[in-house]
Amino acid sequence: MKSLRRTLIFPAPREVQPSELSEFTGKGGHVGLLLKFAVFGIFFFPSNMVIKPIGAAGTVPIILAVLLLAVWLSSALFGLHNPLKSSNPGRLGLGLLWVGSCASYAALFSGFTGNTNVSAQAAADRWLILILACGGIALVTSEAVRTLDNAMSLVRAILAGAFFCCIVALIQFLFRVNPMVWIQEAMVGFTDNGGNTAFQVRGFMTRVAGSTFHSIELAVVCAMLLPLSIWRGLYDRSGYKWFHWTGTALLVVAIASTVSRSGVLGLFLGLAVFIPFMPRVARRWAVIAAPAAMAALFVAIPGLVGTLTSSFTAGNSDPSLTTRTNNYPRVAEMFGELPYLGLGPGNYMPDNALYILDNQYLNSLVTLGLVGFVGTLAYLALPAISSFIAARASRIAPLRCLAGAVAAGGAVAAGCSLTFDSMAFPVFALSYPLIVGLGGGTWVMIRREIELRNNKAPDHHNSGPPSQGPPSQPSTPNAKADTWTR
Repeated sequence: MKSLRRTLIFPAPREVQPSELSEFTGKGGHVGLLLKFAVFGIFFFPSNMVIKPIGAAGTVPIILAVLLLAVWLSSALFGLHNPLKSSNPGRLGLGLLWVGSCASYAALFSGFTGNTNVSAQAAADRWLILILACGGIALVTSEAVRTLDNAMSLVRAILAGAFFCCIVALIQFLFRVNPMVWIQEAMVGFTDNGGNTAFQVRGFMTRVAGSTFHSIELAVVCAMLLPLSIWRGLYDRSGYKWFHWTGTALLVVAIASTVSRSGVLGLFLGLAVFIPFMPRVARRWAVIAAPAAMAALFVAIPGLVGTLTSSFTAGNSDPSLTTRTNNYPRVAEMFGELPYLGLGPGNYMPDNALYILDNQYLNSLVTLGLVGFVGTLAYLALPAISSFIAARASRIAPLRCLAGAVAAGGAVAAGCSLTFDSMAFPVFALSYPLIVGLGGGTWVMIRREIELRNNKAPDHHNSGPPSQGPPSQPSTPNAKADTWTR
């Protein structure tokens, strides 16, 4: 119990300089090109284009993510890094999801679930490969992020992919043209596996998906990355500020273009968690900018107010709500039949669209059972909770704000997974591990910050002079002392 408290409870804060922190968190060097390319590829390469012999798991983003896992395992086996030194709650959640998935996978193939046909086994294989790919991204990210410089470098790559996705969504919304078709035609050797929905009609408006599979997925992913984009706009000293904030505005526009209740929920949930950790001046601007941005969107996009209002007030007349509630008795029945290990990973395959479970937690309860449900809950919730605790403990403004942004992104992912089966959507499934990895990196940095604060703490029981050492520096960073963003 004491060890658990030491892990989750931070001591009283004292001041530490960012330059001091970077000396003790280990030299992360620069974020690897393979990781950056894999991160950008999540948004750039269509997830419906697969290498046919591999099947649905043969997309470019999944292949790159599995390659990252292979690199991580190889470097650990050859002693190039010690994975035990970078433990964090997010990695615990990932491990619990792995355990639940593997247990359900073994039960399926052993015949325990009574559903061992070829299609069921193929679905389980796809899920296991996806979880391994998620692990590759999360583990490599947490190892790569050792300084604020590393975090900024990786966030730039994430937001570059999101910027591309938002540009595609804007073109789709304005011109009803899907640029992703042009990329698909250029991918020689790949086959269209289907499943993506670029356009949907809601009320008087057409919903778009950008480079994701579905408009809900686009809305949730943009809401998840919005706090990181604001963090970058506040602290990135490279490039042009107007360009950084244009990318932030595009994320908001993309959320609006989806006309999604999940997007609105994610937007408010993310900002509610993130705003308290922003610098004081930025918080004041946020109070002004948020209502102004909403008003500008409502004016610029005719029909947005009416469509969103009707979607929120439809009640029982909205089929997307009634199908969710009507499936609860079916979920209870299926869970009662196989309560512990479920039907098998990825093995809930309804033959009727009305039976789709638009809730990741219910989906995990049915397919992975109670064991996998606990793993899913830990995977989606622990990064947000741990980053929130870490953000409260940090007194380095950029690091505190980064941890708050990660906590907000994790809160969006965990909250919006109640409204759609998030892990069934490839862009969300592969971009969320970046939140897990960033949460792990910030956790390690803030633990080091706390250790430094404890080491620098004055000895109140010693009446003699303080120990010799370099004079303390002011806590306000300046251009010479704080060079982490350069």
